[in-house]
Amino acid sequence: MRWALVKVCLAVTTMVVVAFAVPLGLVVKEMARDRAISNAERHGAGMGPTLSITTDRAELTRAVATSEAGGDGRMAVYVPAIDDQPAFEVGDPRAGARAVEATREKGRAQTTGVPGGFVVLQPTVLSSGTAVVEIFVPEAEISNGVTTAWVVLAGVGIALVIGSVAVADRLGVRMVQPAKRLVGAAHDLGEGKLGARVPEEGPTELRLAAVAFNAMADQVVHLLANERELAADLSHRLRTPLTVLRLNAASLGDGPAAEQTRTAVETLEREVDTIIRTARDAKPQTATVGPGGGCDAAEVIRERMAFWSALAEDEGREVRVAGVEAPVRIPVARAELVAALDALLGNVFRHTGEGTAFSVDVHSGEDAVIVLVSDAGAGIADPEAALARGAGSGEDGSTGLGLDIVRRLAESTGGDVRIGSSVLGGTEVRVWLQRDSRGGAVGRRGHRGASVRRRRRAPEPT
Repeated sequence: MRWALVKVCLAVTTMVVVAFAVPLGLVVKEMARDRAISNAERHGAGMGPTLSITTDRAELTRAVATSEAGGDGRMAVYVPAIDDQPAFEVGDPRAGARAVEATREKGRAQTTGVPGGFVVLQPTVLSSGTAVVEIFVPEAEISNGVTTAWVVLAGVGIALVIGSVAVADRLGVRMVQPAKRLVGAAHDLGEGKLGARVPEEGPTELRLAAVAFNAMADQVVHLLANERELAADLSHRLRTPLTVLRLNAASLGDGPAAEQTRTAVETLEREVDTIIRTARDAKPQTATVGPGGGCDAAEVIRERMAFWSALAEDEGREVRVAGVEAPVRIPVARAELVAALDALLGNVFRHTGEGTAFSVDVHSGEDAVIVLVSDAGAGIADPEAALARGAGSGEDGSTGLGLDIVRRLAESTGGDVRIGSSVLGGTEVRVWLQRDSRGGAVGRRGHRGASVRRRRRAPEPT
């Protein structure tokens, strides 16, 4: 594209220069010729007064010699016969007798070519005839200044061509470089470099193409993130039945069948963890629930606690549930709340010993709901690292995704998650859920101040 634009501009500019320079050069040449003829006619007319006064040969010879053209040997005077005086010539004649007689007959100036240039024959009417004054114009005077003018025209034409080519090249670069960047970004995106973007520069069409490409790339990243997030969340939800299988397998006692069952459960659990670790690098994307949606948190907690209480009874764990007697509506999808509760309670069973007590408390306020999951275990040494997505090191089967599921659920409503010490002596996970789902659209930048104002009106946990 770049060289095509340069070639087109070169061809057009060359044609324009030729179309104007050639006629202009011919005009310059004609002007130089006209200037030389005008000077010759002026010199010839200068002898008119002298011829009207005298036709004496000696006087005319002296007048010719003292004139500018005659002093250069370029003037001659043809005097006709007068009375008993024969016709004569003075100066340096070059024109033939036929040209002189033709000038006398016509009575007007004319130009005749001679070797080395041309002569201008100027007639002057006398009382007894017509004298002719001849002025020789050499070839050098005819072309005086023409070569210089042509060189200047050629230089201007070449400069115009070079300038147009340079401008076309710059325009081509301005068009080609954004196109090359767009091609390179497309190749990078095709190779899996999801961060490839195109600067929105260049002509309007290419800027629009860059905007469309960047929007497409963002959408691809968004879709891939959602896909990987879904895979991670679904895989994490499998850990709930796996926990039950592991606990049941542990109670099978000894024997080859029991050992094979435990080995199969461990293998399955490792495969699920591998899927979670592979998918957990995706950027979190959480959809909010519109007005009128959501679920009853009290009902969901009662249902999930009925499930986990059976396992707790098998392990000798004391379980306490509070605050779920009355309906508690929150703007969260039921499946999302189930996944978050299973993640929190599954962590209690996985990371605390048998016989460790735990509790779930719900505190409902006018504009917020707090869910507290507490246990009597050893606690979490680094709460901030535990809340970071994917912070789990893989030790003890931890992927670091469970608390992230809970955090994203809370942030989708404009709330947050805090980890601290519980009244039972272990870990307390505090999930703050904002009942007004529009708070989730505020974003993390303005979240801190908003949550402080709401907490002044929210119920304090007991």
